[in-house]
Amino acid sequence: SEMTRSSLKVSTICAGYRGSPLSPDPEERRVAVEDVKALLEAAAELGAVGLIFVPVFGPPKLPDLSPYKKPEELERELLLTLLYDLARHAEKVGSVLLLEPLNRYETHFLNTLDQAVEYVEEVGSSGVRIMADFFHMNIEEADIAESIRRAGKYIYHVHLADSNRVLPGWGHTDFESGFRALKDVGYDKFMAMECRVPGDPEESLPRSVAYLKQFM
Repeated sequence: SEMTRSSLKVSTICAGYRGSPLSPDPEERRVAVEDVKALLEAAAELGAVGLIFVPVFGPPKLPDLSPYKKPEELERELLLTLLYDLARHAEKVGSVLLLEPLNRYETHFLNTLDQAVEYVEEVGSSGVRIMADFFHMNIEEADIAESIRRAGKYIYHVHLADSNRVLPGWGHTDFESGFRALKDVGYDKFMAMECRVPGDPEESLPRSVAYLKQFM
């Protein structure tokens, strides 16, 4: 493809799949899994690290079967079942499924790096790893740096955005300690900006890069 011949590299593929992996509808789940597998193949072909994967947005979609099982229990069991399958496919095609914890306002499920680590270790496959997002970590993690150190070897991609979802340097997120932790765990992969760009990009982007470089 053109991208494989380009000096520009594709870091990851972000979403792009239909359906919902944790839907109560089997057909919706089937479509989601089918799309995720195709995107893992595309990521491998493009030389990207992998596919960023959010299991569910918003509130639970599965029913509350209390006292038998709560929605979160059903979601956990279903997600593990899907992850075992997706991990095998990721390994087969030479890609990685990147679990992304989101803040509580965007999902009720999988909010912290520690929670993501539990799934990665339960599945026990090199085909499943973690994507750490500074915007979400600033909301959910008590200590961003320590969370990064605990998740360390499983972090395969990083998203950069300040506390207000603007370019780093426009908010109050502690990037200095977070970057120090990434150094401590030997992180050597991509970091991508996923945020709004204020003002003139030709001025604000270099300013943000210079701000971040002082911590590298």
